[in-house]
Amino acid sequence: MKALRMRKTTLTVAAVVAASASAWVFVGGDVFARQRRAGRAAQERGRVLTGQGAFGDWTSDAPGVRRRITAADLPRPYATRSVDAGSRVVPRPEGAWPKAPAGFRVEEFASGLENPRLIRTAPNGDLFVAESRPGRVRVLRAAPGAGKAETVEVFAEGLRRPFGIAFYPAGPDPRYVYVANTDSVVRFPYRSGDLKARGPAETVVANLPGGGQLRGGGHWTRDIAFSNDGRRMFVSVGSLTNVWEKPEANEERRATILEFKPDGTGERTFAWGIRNAVGIAVHPRTGELWASVNERDGLGDDLVPDYVTRVRDGGFYGWPWFYLGANQDPRHPGARPELRPKVIAPDVLLQSHSASLEMAFYTGRQFPREYEHDAFAALHGSWNRAKRTGYKVVRVPQRGGVPTGEYEDFLTGFVTPEGQAWGRPVGVAVARDGALFVSDDGSNAVWRVSYAGR
Repeated sequence: MKALRMRKTTLTVAAVVAASASAWVFVGGDVFARQRRAGRAAQERGRVLTGQGAFGDWTSDAPGVRRRITAADLPRPYATRSVDAGSRVVPRPEGAWPKAPAGFRVEEFASGLENPRLIRTAPNGDLFVAESRPGRVRVLRAAPGAGKAETVEVFAEGLRRPFGIAFYPAGPDPRYVYVANTDSVVRFPYRSGDLKARGPAETVVANLPGGGQLRGGGHWTRDIAFSNDGRRMFVSVGSLTNVWEKPEANEERRATILEFKPDGTGERTFAWGIRNAVGIAVHPRTGELWASVNERDGLGDDLVPDYVTRVRDGGFYGWPWFYLGANQDPRHPGARPELRPKVIAPDVLLQSHSASLEMAFYTGRQFPREYEHDAFAALHGSWNRAKRTGYKVVRVPQRGGVPTGEYEDFLTGFVTPEGQAWGRPVGVAVARDGALFVSDDGSNAVWRVSYAGR
């Protein structure tokens, strides 16, 4: 059906009003399709989607929709053909806005950035943003509780696809800002409130896998997290290939989470067989390392689900021979049977190909009590699925530090009614005042989500 003129409107359909703070419809016949989709999403809020209904696509996304995917729900390999649907992003339509649950407010904290990726909040409240493509880290500063950044400065530049950022040691007065390039970890001298690095970069880890291959070098993002006691530094390194189809490919020290001392010495493999743990974070209470993982491609629309999970020291997570437990990848028939009983199944399965990136635990006090220590993960969005998935931020509930196995749509609305993506969430960070920051490299913006009450 041909899309007609778009206009911002206040809908009279109660379900749609409840679903979002702002809504878009098409004039003419498309409005009815949009209302039907919104009605379905409204019906799905408040209950957990399971089985085949948990897979779905962007049309069933809405704040409050919950999903639970289990290994028993997985289709057979090649049940659907693999596609390349592309990841083209359209300009943000006038007035288009992300949607959060009732009681939450979404503001555009900063715009005009260039490829904003991972974000971290400094102890003093400044927001550090890795602009990976131009190779720099910016600092965004606002007055306490303000919805808009008032100061934007370049903290450091001349970096090689920076992604991970961490402050060390923990507490109100860190001495360093650590940055993970694609092929190294460096640190800058820092004092609370600095808008510029106090000195040149000091290389902490010089030889991360990747060798500076900025194009065609496999997964290039590297994240950093420190243990709660500050004695260990974790660095995630994604695989070079999809499923290691060619044994001559150099996968040494890849598809891993590596562990170092804060000075870069004492390297060991903390966990392996994790295809691409783009985001890692340490639980503030339990001290467990968690990861947000991109799984493999090429087995169909609903294989293999991405996941968020606790990561066990010494654990093996299957890549490339197995997935989500003891499921054998058909591209490696019969390979490595001795590893089959050792594969650890992840905690929370996400819609396949959603591209889960940075994750963070909610440590603020602004959101309702039930959000305390829950995880948030940014889903960048699919390119290799017939119908889009991802393009949202999800909440991962837990009880006593243990994930329930479900996840909930928290911030949606980055896809137009006809299915064109205008935004792609990458980073999540908790603001000093308890709001949630979300970076979006589709519209080159940072969003701020605050809670105003019901």
